[in-house]
Amino acid sequence: MTPAALVGAFWEDLYRRDWEAVAGYFGDDSEYTDVPTPPEDVARGARQIVDRLRVGLGPLASIGHDVLTVVADGDHVVTEHTEHWEWPTGERAALPFVSVMRVAGGRIVRWWDYWDLGTLMGAAPQWWVEHIMAESARVGLRTEG
Repeated sequence: MTPAALVGAFWEDLYRRDWEAVAGYFGDDSEYTDVPTPPEDVARGARQIVDRLRVGLGPLASIGHDVLTVVADGDHVVTEHTEHWEWPTGERAALPFVSVMRVAGGRIVRWWDYWDLGTLMGAAPQWWVEHIMAESARVGLRTEG
């Protein structure tokens, strides 16, 4: 599977929130971070990556995305996309992202997401922010800046 095809399949599994399938795209040395968070806030390995994703995306009523551009160069895949988040309490957000991934050995080994924290925080309900803080602490993810 080409890096672009692997990343495309990953997006499908992520937006279905198939956490077991999502874990299969990462190895022990894989890294994921949201660039707006502190530089040391990096999830490492499949378990940490899935924990981090599940904390934020799990409570949503729905999530999807519109792909605008995909650029693949060797083992790197850059996806420009807009995620559409909806919380069960009715709030919605359209979040522009640029996701930069490096694929090696059939796994995503590096995933850096570039997006605007203010856009998310302006739309997110307070209960979800509190959930993020509590669950991140519970599963050992960083939440402080």
